[in-house]
Amino acid sequence: MRNFRHLLMTLTMLLLGAASFAQETISGKVVDGHDNLPLMAANVVVRGTAEGATTNDDGSFTLKTNKTSGDVIISFIGYETRVIPFTITPGQTFNVGEIKLMVDAEELDAVVIVGSGVIDMEEDRKTPVAVSKISYKEIQQKSGSQDFPEVMKNTPSVYVASQAGGFGDSKVYVRGFDQTNTAFLLNGQPINGMEDGNMYWSNWSGMTDVASSVQVQRGLGSSKLAISSVGGTVNIVTKATQLREGGFAQSTVGNNNFMKNTVSYNTGMMENGWGFSALLTKWSGDGYNRGTYGEGQNYFVSVGYKANEKHLFNFLIFGAPQLHDQNFTKRISDYLVHGRKYNNNYGYYKGDYMTERRNYYHKPVANFNWDFNINDAMQLSTVLYASWGRGGGTGNWGSGRARTADGQVDFDAIEANNSLLPGGIGSLGNGAYAIRNSVNNHAWYGVVSNFNHKLTDELSYNAGIDLRTYKGDHYRTINHFLGLNGWETTDNAQYPGGYIVTDAFSAKPWSSLFDKADDDQKVNYDYSERISYGGLFGQVEYATNNFSAYVQGAVSNQSHRRWDRFGYVEAEEESAKVNNTGFNIKGGASYVITPNHTVFVNAGHYSRQPYHDNIYLNFGNDVNPLTKNEKVTGFEAGYRFRRAYFDANLNLYSTKWRDRVTTTSDGDEATGDRIYINNSGVVQLHKGVEIDFMAHPFTFLDVRGFGSFGDWVYDDNIYRRTYDQDQNLLDEEVVDVKDGKVGGGAQTTYGFGLVYKATQRLSVDVDWRNYDNLYSTYVTKNNIELPSYDIFDAGATYKINFTETSLSFRLNVNNLFGEVYMSEMTSANAVEDGDETYKGINTSNNVFFGNGTTWNFAMRFNF
Repeated sequence: MRNFRHLLMTLTMLLLGAASFAQETISGKVVDGHDNLPLMAANVVVRGTAEGATTNDDGSFTLKTNKTSGDVIISFIGYETRVIPFTITPGQTFNVGEIKLMVDAEELDAVVIVGSGVIDMEEDRKTPVAVSKISYKEIQQKSGSQDFPEVMKNTPSVYVASQAGGFGDSKVYVRGFDQTNTAFLLNGQPINGMEDGNMYWSNWSGMTDVASSVQVQRGLGSSKLAISSVGGTVNIVTKATQLREGGFAQSTVGNNNFMKNTVSYNTGMMENGWGFSALLTKWSGDGYNRGTYGEGQNYFVSVGYKANEKHLFNFLIFGAPQLHDQNFTKRISDYLVHGRKYNNNYGYYKGDYMTERRNYYHKPVANFNWDFNINDAMQLSTVLYASWGRGGGTGNWGSGRARTADGQVDFDAIEANNSLLPGGIGSLGNGAYAIRNSVNNHAWYGVVSNFNHKLTDELSYNAGIDLRTYKGDHYRTINHFLGLNGWETTDNAQYPGGYIVTDAFSAKPWSSLFDKADDDQKVNYDYSERISYGGLFGQVEYATNNFSAYVQGAVSNQSHRRWDRFGYVEAEEESAKVNNTGFNIKGGASYVITPNHTVFVNAGHYSRQPYHDNIYLNFGNDVNPLTKNEKVTGFEAGYRFRRAYFDANLNLYSTKWRDRVTTTSDGDEATGDRIYINNSGVVQLHKGVEIDFMAHPFTFLDVRGFGSFGDWVYDDNIYRRTYDQDQNLLDEEVVDVKDGKVGGGAQTTYGFGLVYKATQRLSVDVDWRNYDNLYSTYVTKNNIELPSYDIFDAGATYKINFTETSLSFRLNVNNLFGEVYMSEMTSANAVEDGDETYKGINTSNNVFFGNGTTWNFAMRFNF
């Protein structure tokens, strides 16, 4: 036994010695391929083994291996994975040298010339904020036939209500605040509507084709502008003049006859410093719900010029003319009777499809960027921009609507009724019916300029200006007379004798650029507004390797004036001018505890001017005496853990919003007229926790997940006034809404996703999300809660690489599991239990009722 144990010990020592002797050493350094800065915590492993290491602060690594030949795999989240072969002479260290990791190859198309100093992407700053970035690759793969906001749906505290109402009718909520209270920027240009802060995503249907990246900054964010980022700031950076020659052609098909074709070409930066990029798209589809047909085009042209190392210029113009038919507001009981795809806004006219609800718009956007590198310490970045919106929406005009037995609009019966009217002249009181256009035209010009000065290696500041002017024109015309010879208008204050409207105007985006109606060819309203804005902003930042802090402030003045050529005689058509001054101040700090652990805090206060539509009562010239600046105070704390194979973020936030004004409308069941509800003194308190992570456990697998858990409530009583459609005050009262739930966005969301790289050519991805604690948008103490629901997305990509080209195929499938899915409910008059709870509720135009599945398939050729 002793001899056996002695033999066993001897063999063990020999094996251990052999193993020790067999271990060899591999070393090297990993840097960012763009700026050559070290990449700390990059993952280095020997293929087929558990032997590995992570890089140090200076990007260097050393690892031990039992192999004398093979491959070293170097990876870092967000970068290309590099495979380096090695052959080791026993007893000697094998140095792979300096390895440069580049951003994912498919994202190289997004390397652009653009005014980065104005755009203010968070990665250019050392003070962290609660932020998520959507890459070019993800935008291209997963957008498919969906609206642009869908690319943000896997982001914490972002709730996207989809397009069942029609193409482009999506809505976005960030931390419970709707898109009127989230700032959206396009290449440094604010693009929220200046009248009401709203975003009409149908105007931006081409954004999925031209966006190179999207950054969602939740809460206070890092934007320097004096903008209304109550919920957050979304920076959208478009492709511009690209740095290399090439292009692509892509064709996409999807459910409900969706088809989209895109072609793009870039010259790259030529030897003379010039470059040119262009993109064209055409799309069409029948829509998910019945009667929601849409079609449009996208165009994008960019010209860049690098004069020298100091001056860089880029001009681009982008437009997305479109029209889409809509599934307008109706009760949930209608869906219970007719099914989830029900839409009663269309019918047939002389055998051809016709709708009374169509949105049509064309909003070209142009901007000119100038980046001036004065010297190593000073830079000036400026963007001049302009946009010209033309278009509107159609709807019913008059009381003579007729319907078929199944509830659709009976246009033939309407025409027959119109033909019986004396002289074929319709009016609001004689049972006539026509389709009207509600026209919304505008011209918007602005400039944003930012000067940055690095005083020392640790201390820098920037200062800038933000100037804008906006002119909007709004009126109604007749789109289709349906057999009438004209329409009598008697309520225009500047035409006391009345007049007969005889001109019809199309509802098409291209022709709307040139349509101009005379004053005596308008019905119902005709008004304009001028909004001018001037702001100053600045920031001071101190940053070392482990600590950074910043203070940022902005002040702005808005002036408003209104001209009403319909409701007032000429001498009184001009309103009083209203000026409002607002400001914001915010600051924060971060501390790097170790290379893997970072914590930060932010705090800030906004005094935000009211929107134009809240200053003047019910679209008249009377100034609302209760309107005042809204006050927003926010606090935020965060923690970030970062390793080569795992990246996680935890954020805590609290935002209090005081003196808010809301205006909603509803239908009076007794008369059919619209009722307007104005709430003043609204106070909201939004608190929550967010977590997200990205893991790269194997070279072939990426795992990600997120969770958002909010508690959003009204925090005080409100003052409510109710008006009829003629602006007569019907009622006013103080309403107790304290502790009522804030609706619109789901307060609880969480989800997980996987990307499995099956082969070098094939990858498969899946995402699952759950939405819960979703309430009506009606401001009330006892709000109605909607059922929770789940969405499951799956996709597969197959790519074939040739010498200088590639061909890829992409399939997306999206499935909704749940009973009710909508962006908002505009009334809360249902109180029954059980199946009857939701039947009396008016919904918005974004509704799924029951389960639903959509899909799209794309083929793309890169050259």
